[in-house]
Amino acid sequence: MTLSIIGISGGPEPGGRTSTAIAAVLAGTGAERTELLELSQVTTEEAVAAIAAADGVVFGSPVFRATYSAQLKDLLERTERGKWGEQTDPLRGTVAATVLTGASGHHFLAANDLRNVLASFFAVQVLSPGLYFDHAAYSSRTELTEANAALAAAHGAALADLAVAVGGSKALSTLTPQI
Repeated sequence: MTLSIIGISGGPEPGGRTSTAIAAVLAGTGAERTELLELSQVTTEEAVAAIAAADGVVFGSPVFRATYSAQLKDLLERTERGKWGEQTDPLRGTVAATVLTGASGHHFLAANDLRNVLASFFAVQVLSPGLYFDHAAYSSRTELTEANAALAAAHGAALADLAVAVGGSKALSTLTPQI
């Protein structure tokens, strides 16, 4: 199976800590095709099309006010689920990993909010646990410490394994949101 895994960075500006963390997860996937999309640089339509074409998605966001960014929330609100007359469901049959970043460890539980929306509202198979990196996880703005880079790579490898498992399961890949 040829894997395509994309990263979606919900930061308000490109190239920040969140993008660094997502890139580290993508590097660990071993997927034949990876791509990092910055929501500050692409349209919603481009992001949704990329999600629809991918086998897996790494959703990432900085934490603002104890939750993921408005940019990522907007993308998810504009992504159809195949319900109530919607014509598409780009996340159906998809797997995802989550990576949130923040200034301190105080906001790590925000990862649960994003996971719950993806798993419950979109019926995405979400890798657990999600990743949360505070500033101490970085040696510079664009580089994780060695231990955290290894952790991100391990999550990438696990996401690739999950994508293969879900893609090979008729039952898992056809689950849809219940409501």
